[in-house]
Amino acid sequence: MDRRNFASFLACTLTGLALTGCTPSAEKSASTDTGASAAPAASTAPTKTASTKAASAPFAPIPAGEKITLAFVTNNASDFWTIARAGTMKAQSELPNTTVDFEIPAPASSDAQKTIINNLITKGVKGIAISTIDPKNQTPFLNEVAKKAIVFTQDSDAAGSDRMCYVGTDNRAAGVQAGQALISALPNGGDVMLFVGNKDAQNAADRAGGIMDAIKGTKIHIVSTRTDDADHARAQANAKDAIASNPNIVGMVGLWSYNGPAIIKAVTEAGKVGKIKIVCFDEEADTLAGVKAGSVEGTVVQNPYEFGHQAIVLMDKVARGDGSVIPGNKTVTIPTRFITKDTVDAFSANLKTLRGK
Repeated sequence: MDRRNFASFLACTLTGLALTGCTPSAEKSASTDTGASAAPAASTAPTKTASTKAASAPFAPIPAGEKITLAFVTNNASDFWTIARAGTMKAQSELPNTTVDFEIPAPASSDAQKTIINNLITKGVKGIAISTIDPKNQTPFLNEVAKKAIVFTQDSDAAGSDRMCYVGTDNRAAGVQAGQALISALPNGGDVMLFVGNKDAQNAADRAGGIMDAIKGTKIHIVSTRTDDADHARAQANAKDAIASNPNIVGMVGLWSYNGPAIIKAVTEAGKVGKIKIVCFDEEADTLAGVKAGSVEGTVVQNPYEFGHQAIVLMDKVARGDGSVIPGNKTVTIPTRFITKDTVDAFSANLKTLRGK
């Protein structure tokens, strides 16, 4: 993934995944910006807002020739982050004096993230981009970190913190995409259950909220949201138990990447493929296989490659004195797409190339 002769090709590949035009019936892009000014497309630099004071790092600008380390901290060990890592490596290849430290918390908890970040600060990293697991309770800690290093959020925001910028999906709009897919799959409505690692994570809350926005006024009813703390075995058990204890369930939605495969397996084992409509997020192999087979209505895919690439590039610019690259609304929105049976083959082929397989 870090071979430099592939770098430009890979960037163009995933940019295409996010921005390629599509027919209204097959795919819809969610790139709505919730801030005051328009966020950039996936492959462009953030829009500068002249009326807003440029962001500044909590230290003197680092000279262009001086070596620094920037960090990218995930929220779990999902394969989703393999693609984000490729994006950070692309950024590292473009920034000869910048090294990227890619960190995965184990277990997937805010405490594990705190330990990682404290170690990173001790090592002297200049910037950290984190996918927050518990934004409300992590905010005081992030505010302290922001006094020592540049703090970005990516994938899951902590909007109330002193983070300098969020890079990622408009998860509310992505949730609306998922909700629209449910409406299409369940014209007569019915009981639906949601599944996620932690419903307090901002991306989870926003996706669930977007689904609720979309289905308002329909006969679709969200029975409950089951959580698993990013424990894949527990996610599988949750899906199986949901089917066994809710005989009237007609829809299941996996809000985090690994929830999709867990749901697919549970529905298949219960002999209810086609009877229970499935909507997923992200591009796990089993999820894409389910879309291709028709057992999954579709999946809302993000662009984690650009989460990694843009977060590192932007932090590097700020660290070296150019805070004007941060948009006035402190948000860089990376568009999503809804992948269906008609488009899954092309998407999967590009994804395979990106992963170097």
